[in-house]
Amino acid sequence: MKILLISLPYVFSYIFLVVGASIIWLLRRGVRHGRLFWLFVLICVLWLLAAVTAFLNVWLLTAIFSSTAVVVLSLVFTALLWHFLNQSAEIKRLRKVVEVRADRINALSHEIRTPLAMIKGASDLLLEGNPGPLTTQQVTFLNTISQNCEHTILLAEDLLIQARIEAGLFKIRLEPVDLIQLVRQTVKNLEPIAAERSQWIKLDYPQVMERSYTDPRLIRQALTNLINNACRYTSIGGHIYVSLSDNENGIILSVTDDGAGMSAEARQKLFQKFASGRPLGDGTGLGLVIAKQIVELHGGLILVDTSLGRGTTILFTLPRWRAQLNG
Repeated sequence: MKILLISLPYVFSYIFLVVGASIIWLLRRGVRHGRLFWLFVLICVLWLLAAVTAFLNVWLLTAIFSSTAVVVLSLVFTALLWHFLNQSAEIKRLRKVVEVRADRINALSHEIRTPLAMIKGASDLLLEGNPGPLTTQQVTFLNTISQNCEHTILLAEDLLIQARIEAGLFKIRLEPVDLIQLVRQTVKNLEPIAAERSQWIKLDYPQVMERSYTDPRLIRQALTNLINNACRYTSIGGHIYVSLSDNENGIILSVTDDGAGMSAEARQKLFQKFASGRPLGDGTGLGLVIAKQIVELHGGLILVDTSLGRGTTILFTLPRWRAQLNG
């Protein structure tokens, strides 16, 4: 018993150090207020008093302080365990809610896209003149129908992608990708859209470039969104510049328009949902948000260089993933 009492100060000192380390950890985590912090402070003080009274051979006070500290510590850990279990259950519930909402948007998007695609297909057939000649006014009406159908289909696609990203259902699948070929094909697919406004897309890329581990589907989506955004802001007959480069730090892809640029206020709203710089009829307001999320899923950054009257450059960087990350 005497040996046990002699060793008590050392035990208390050890526990005091553990609790002190816990308080330092809490401070580094930013927990400077609240009951949890002060409870840890109380436990630390109790263990310190127990160690001091044990050193002074006042064993009754030592027992009182140490017992109180044990009780408080047990309550704290019980509360933390209860909070952790409740938080885990809440996270699972919220994840289920997000997945259900994503499924609903998926179904709604499908239900919207199918009839709109049929309407657009019928209007395009009429515009081709196969059923018979059309008057100028009829052509105007059919063009309006076709363009608005296409816009609504794109909006449904953007809503679907956004919902899947927020639900955590969009996971990158890294594979070795020839980014030069991917960028060239993406630009080629978008040239007809730019041609409708007499715009030209100029592409600059290195002659040789190593394959990069990226998700080609997502990178194509991000680049498409950036070029579509540039088309909306580039002047009629203007140019859009797409540049691909790489260095020792990673890969850089940029899209530049020759539009009016943006003010500081518009720049702050650039990556907010449904905050297109123009009315939503000219864009969904989700394209840049989705592009930013895709880049961040890859561990990259998206940056903007713009000023009023000088156009806008949006670029994103991609890190060099190693092959083993794909496994």
